[in-house]
Amino acid sequence: MSPIRVALVDDHPVFRIGMAALLDSLEGVNVVAQAASAAEARAVLGAPEGLDVVVMDLDLGDGSGVELTRDLARDRPDVPVLVMSMHEDDDSVAACLRAGARGYLVKSASPHEVERAVRAVANGELILAPGVAARAVANVLGGSRTAVPFPQLTDREREVLALVAAGLDNTAISRRLSLSTKTVRNYVAGVLAKLSLRDRAAAIVRAREEGLVDDDGSSARAAASR
Repeated sequence: MSPIRVALVDDHPVFRIGMAALLDSLEGVNVVAQAASAAEARAVLGAPEGLDVVVMDLDLGDGSGVELTRDLARDRPDVPVLVMSMHEDDDSVAACLRAGARGYLVKSASPHEVERAVRAVANGELILAPGVAARAVANVLGGSRTAVPFPQLTDREREVLALVAAGLDNTAISRRLSLSTKTVRNYVAGVLAKLSLRDRAAAIVRAREEGLVDDDGSSARAAASR
């Protein structure tokens, strides 16, 4: 079988170089082009050389990945786009899918998830990050507000997030859940990565927006007492 030829479009050199190394390490996958800006991407994607998948960031220094995806879907419909972004909000996902993207992953995805997504998109399938897909199903079944908040988190991660949102520090959480402080710290880091949040303050805001904890922290205390 011919290798899957991938072009990477991302303005963060560390992420782009790391992703190129990961993809090149996979059997039957070759990174044949890279672009660090929208302008570079237009030159690369407009070249006649064969491409099978474009891995596209959303936030480019001189343009939008959504616009590039829309142009590529119009001009090169045979080349599917897999979006990889720090954003996981429904609006970003919907904009990308409307523009013609065939897949959507968050940058915290595991190497296995990246490999699976690249192969699926190259095979003509539509693939979404687990959390994105779970919310899409929740919306179809009656709205995300009636579903379990943050379905991409495990029960324990959701419990830790609820306690963070209630204002507890790692030491207090470790005592509440009978875990080591290091374990709690790892859970918090995992939650921030999965939700693409920069810090605990952002996590508290998101948790309260999603109804995981009331403003007075009562939902978190109830969750922790179960």
